[in-house]
Amino acid sequence: MRQPLPLLVFSDLDGTLLDHESYCWDAAAPALKVLKDIGAGVVLASSKTAAEMRKIQAEMGLTDWPAIVENGAGVLDDERDDRDYQGIRAALAEAPEHHHFVGFGDMTIDEVVEATGLSVASAELAKNRQFSEPGIWTGPDESKGPFLAVLTELGIHAREGGRFLTLSKGKTKADQMGVIITKLEPRHTLALGDAPNDVEMLLAADCGVIVANPHRAPLPRLSGEDDGTITRTTAPGPKGWNAAVLAHLKSLNLTQTDTTHG
Repeated sequence: MRQPLPLLVFSDLDGTLLDHESYCWDAAAPALKVLKDIGAGVVLASSKTAAEMRKIQAEMGLTDWPAIVENGAGVLDDERDDRDYQGIRAALAEAPEHHHFVGFGDMTIDEVVEATGLSVASAELAKNRQFSEPGIWTGPDESKGPFLAVLTELGIHAREGGRFLTLSKGKTKADQMGVIITKLEPRHTLALGDAPNDVEMLLAADCGVIVANPHRAPLPRLSGEDDGTITRTTAPGPKGWNAAVLAHLKSLNLTQTDTTHG
């Protein structure tokens, strides 16, 4: 009989598990190894596309676990086509001053490289979208509200991430998180993130960690910080992620290999 999963970790990538500038995750390798050793799961949850996520999962050894892609608009291996994406692009054309929103669909590969710091190969994967459109608002602040209001009327929702304003049909990381938790039934859940689009995920987990990111304004104080269910790291990115996960495992007494799962 399959025993309960000891812990399921939901993690944002850019600025959280991946360094904001280098995209490296080496500093988190010790905690990832312990998680694997005890039979815990790691669900990556990011604005990245399915094509990007498969590559990152393989590099981290996490291909046995689900992954949340495009800010919660889809999950890895969802067989849907790109109709959502095409619908978002069509809605953009109806919004006022839409030319001030520069999405990945408007950018060349070289421009995506410049905006993200990704390699050319990774930028190509980032443009292979199904569910959402990340981009940059270049217009005046007073025009942004009317732009987003029209999109909302058309069923398109905007989420502020660590780098981009991302448009989607409205599903969030927390929505997909709930589906995965129902399916896998972990004993404990932990979520880590650094940006506004991570807040619902942090609040939905048993415990949440706001990972420091000096490249963006810190998140406002969250309700869970009053009772200690949400904490903040001092170190940024994967270094902070590593310390937070190891501390959480110690608090749950989950530092020894779990031989009952599987």
